[in-house]
Amino acid sequence: MNAAPPKISRSNPNVWFAGIILAATVFGGAAVLFFFNPATHHFFPVCQFHRLTGLNCPGCGGTRAAYALLHGEFSTALRDNALFVGGLIFLALRGLWFAAAKSRRRSVVEFFPARCLWALLIIAVVFTVLRNVPAFAFLSP
Repeated sequence: MNAAPPKISRSNPNVWFAGIILAATVFGGAAVLFFFNPATHHFFPVCQFHRLTGLNCPGCGGTRAAYALLHGEFSTALRDNALFVGGLIFLALRGLWFAAAKSRRRSVVEFFPARCLWALLIIAVVFTVLRNVPAFAFLSP
């Protein structure tokens, strides 16, 4: 009778380092965005899709929406890019679910399953089409 060898858990010392680098990058970017308004400071990247076509992509207005959120202006952020704000809310809820599942030691295969990513892609495409239709101009930044 052949017994399976014991499962060896692999520890990865780079996880903490990567987490610290990620946190520093996010907080550094948020600090720059907090102190420099993208509407008045022009060193922020320009949407090349909008520049070339004149149409709004799903990300147009996202930087201004992040700036508004950092300053507590939720309604302004929704006006700038509702998809970005909704995406942040979804990401936070999904992160809470993931953390709760991990803390209860439940098996979680992936943070975003394929069906979730397909749904997000469909939502982004519909949002992009609607924000470029005159009847839905309120979705444009």
